[in-house]
Amino acid sequence: MTDLLLGIDIGTSSSKGVLTTPEGVLVATTVRPHQLSMPAPGWAEHDAEAIWWGDFTSIARELVQGGHGQVAAVCASGIGPAVLPVDAGGRALRPAILYGIDTRAMDEVAELTMRFGEAAILARGGTLLTSQAGGAKIAWIRRHEPDVWARTARFHMANSLIIERLTGEYVLDHQSASQMDPLYDMTTSSWAADWAAEVAPGLALPSLAWSDEVVGRVHAAGAVATGIPEGTPVIAGTIDAWAEALSAGVRDPGDTMLMYGTTMFIVEVAPAFRPDPAIWSTQGVFKDNPTYAAGLSASGGLTVWLKDVLGSDFDTLLGEATATPPGAEGLVVLPFFGMARSPIFDPSARGMLFGLTLSHTRGHIYRALLEGTAYEVRHNLEVMAGVGATPRRLVAVGGGTRSGLWSQVVTDVTGVAQIIPEVTVGASYGDAYLAGLGSGLVARHVRWNPPAQVLEPDSAAADRYGELYRVYRELYPATRNLAHAVARVQNATAAG
Repeated sequence: MTDLLLGIDIGTSSSKGVLTTPEGVLVATTVRPHQLSMPAPGWAEHDAEAIWWGDFTSIARELVQGGHGQVAAVCASGIGPAVLPVDAGGRALRPAILYGIDTRAMDEVAELTMRFGEAAILARGGTLLTSQAGGAKIAWIRRHEPDVWARTARFHMANSLIIERLTGEYVLDHQSASQMDPLYDMTTSSWAADWAAEVAPGLALPSLAWSDEVVGRVHAAGAVATGIPEGTPVIAGTIDAWAEALSAGVRDPGDTMLMYGTTMFIVEVAPAFRPDPAIWSTQGVFKDNPTYAAGLSASGGLTVWLKDVLGSDFDTLLGEATATPPGAEGLVVLPFFGMARSPIFDPSARGMLFGLTLSHTRGHIYRALLEGTAYEVRHNLEVMAGVGATPRRLVAVGGGTRSGLWSQVVTDVTGVAQIIPEVTVGASYGDAYLAGLGSGLVARHVRWNPPAQVLEPDSAAADRYGELYRVYRELYPATRNLAHAVARVQNATAAG
């Protein structure tokens, strides 16, 4: 019977699974949509029992029982950094608190920054504390939910929860751990035990593994729950964006992924660990393979917002935006619809449509939204280049690449060609690749997923965008205080 690799990713709005051969040929795929919960302003949560474990078991049973072949190894990834407190029996004590779109722990971010110092945090952890910091979310639970904290024995991300329930092992990959700031030490590739003891006293920290390492084998209960054969090796996995980057061949210094989705994420393999306050410096999926990362708070979600507000459909709006000239006739968008992530890191930043006239149409607005996200991508890439990590190879992944317009706009704004890979399934495909590496069925030098298309910059469009990019860069500092004033009003209204 054919040996197959099982990869499953737990995403923000859906979970996906794949079966592949060791050569990277897709044998079967499946998807489970699910809901993101936002129970309060600035909160973003998942029901981990229903989504993380429920989706995993459902997807695994469907793929394993499909009669495609024998599953030889399994690997999972998921959204992160996220924090799920569990009790001594491994049961979830509350919904999982999600990554940087959840801003509830900003007071804890400020207090931990003052306690340990910005310079020390950056030098040791590689990243200043922001809404992305997993350790600050643990501190929030400790302060605001003492009953939950009293029963908390361990914390999980999606992949570590799945590992524990499949194998009984409490393990987290280094990449995910490096985003639990300030609990991880990038300079030693280990937990920062002294800081962890202050932030989360008494909390058991997981063993650490690299993303392609075998961390256990499926035990009897795991086999019953999922249909995966008992004894199957389980590989550590990682956070979804890093698995997706690997799925597209991003693995060597200078390789960079742009992930187009509801939000946009950027991962670049760095030549060395050289932290900068404007981006995240983290571990990569492999040992001695650090990465820089950046994230937009809203990207594809902006076009969903416009579609819903206008009561239109994507095909119509996309056609009108495509017919609109580059630069949207002087309309510039600040895409901070709720907050700004890297490189600004301002939870009180707000969005803006600047330059509106009576001649602008909805096609102009749709295109300007795409262009605003492209300006933000360019800003992040410039920061990475400033610390010696100029993108050598840019790979575009995610659902936002399918229309063609968005990725071409980003290419024209940044002036960097983009590769569209042959397989665009996403992080679950990277999980299958990790399963192959960890099990030895895929040799380390083997690459999957060759390019299917290369987008080249249009010089005429690039000239126009260069002028408007300068306007974009000046808009935020010019309106920052006003945005903060509006944010205070909005927060007070939501709270009242």
